[in-house]
Amino acid sequence: MNLLIYDAMVVTMEEGDPWFCPGYVFIEENKIKAIGKGRPTEKFFSRAQKVIKATDKLVMPGLINAHNHAAMSLLRGVADDLPLDKWLHEYIFPIESTFVNEEFVYWGTLLAGWEMLSGGTTCFADGYFCEDGAVKACVDLGIRAILAQGIIDFPAPGVPEPEQNIAHAEQFLKKWQGYSDLITPALFAHAPYTCSASTLKRAKRLAQTYQTFLFIHVAETNWEVEQIKKEHGLTPVAYLENLGILDERTIIVHANWLSEEDIKIIKDTGVGVVHNPESNLKLASGLCPVPDLLSKDIPVVLGTDGPASNNNLDMFQEMDKTAKIHKGIKLDPITMPAKQVLEMATVIPSDIFKLNTARLKENALADIIIINLKQPHLYPIYNPHCHLVYTTDGADVETVIVNGKVVIEEKKLVCVDIEKIRHKIIDLAVKIKQKLKSPDAE
Repeated sequence: MNLLIYDAMVVTMEEGDPWFCPGYVFIEENKIKAIGKGRPTEKFFSRAQKVIKATDKLVMPGLINAHNHAAMSLLRGVADDLPLDKWLHEYIFPIESTFVNEEFVYWGTLLAGWEMLSGGTTCFADGYFCEDGAVKACVDLGIRAILAQGIIDFPAPGVPEPEQNIAHAEQFLKKWQGYSDLITPALFAHAPYTCSASTLKRAKRLAQTYQTFLFIHVAETNWEVEQIKKEHGLTPVAYLENLGILDERTIIVHANWLSEEDIKIIKDTGVGVVHNPESNLKLASGLCPVPDLLSKDIPVVLGTDGPASNNNLDMFQEMDKTAKIHKGIKLDPITMPAKQVLEMATVIPSDIFKLNTARLKENALADIIIINLKQPHLYPIYNPHCHLVYTTDGADVETVIVNGKVVIEEKKLVCVDIEKIRHKIIDLAVKIKQKLKSPDAE
């Protein structure tokens, strides 16, 4: 379908920082075919099957959430105000062992995808178990996703025998690679303390064979760093480099506890880093030294982490926290300027994940959001980039387009029945509550 958006404030995220007011964007099938200042010529109106007059609205690229465990939306709030080790081992792992299967992941990902799309996220990177369910949910929703099958050296949902974890992961890659333009299958090795050296090396070889990404939690907590040092005599980053798994298709998540040597290794190997400030703050795990990484031209992108440790998936909030936290830590208001933070949620992850999105330009994929500016907290506007980072939140998003298709219109999900999602989630939550009240229940 050809779609014309006009009379809008258009933030392109292109080189040179151009933005137009008023401006227009013309979409043909799944790509942007024209973008410009002022009013579009009549030929665009005549070619469009759908026209959106976006007066008092802002048009920009969709946001990219670079780290999530989407199906854990079903576990939102089950174990708050706890440290990571207790949260994980005493609550999350036991609940997952009882409930997580393909159906759980399908419905949990539908819920998370509905939330993300509603808040302006058009693409996300996920790491979890039973990811076949996540693929199906993302296709139903029409959201773009990098979906990584979880690998861990313990009995896990869908893989009760740990020695089968790599074989199972390869089945996932074979099944879904090339299935949809929206889906990039990948791998997620949980962490250096839950995956053996052999597992990590085999996972990386598999990712290389299929030319896809390997995600891994790294240096999230100080106790992880101390444990890896005790076992291997190296920091987690140095340990992974020693195993030969760090390169530009390895994405390390969190990276809160880094030495100067770790930062040098990250720079030299070309890995991407995902910063998850809200989750890290809530779990009191530490914070990634983002300004130090950026000063060395290391690509850092933003993620929410899973909904059980954040507990929302609003990337606008994540941007706001990122800018303000690091200003406070550095005692420098110039640190982490708004445009730089906005790039961490758009153009930088698009480049890392090799997507043709996040810049409004000719022949880019049409992943676009429209924000309603007629809100009291959005008046007046002097600098749109600052406004998007410090003032806007996900609730201000009105329309969402992914791959040229409208998936949120007037704040309503187009492709999936939200009442069906809501009722299913409530039913599953009742069963989880019963398990929490009676831990020994079958």
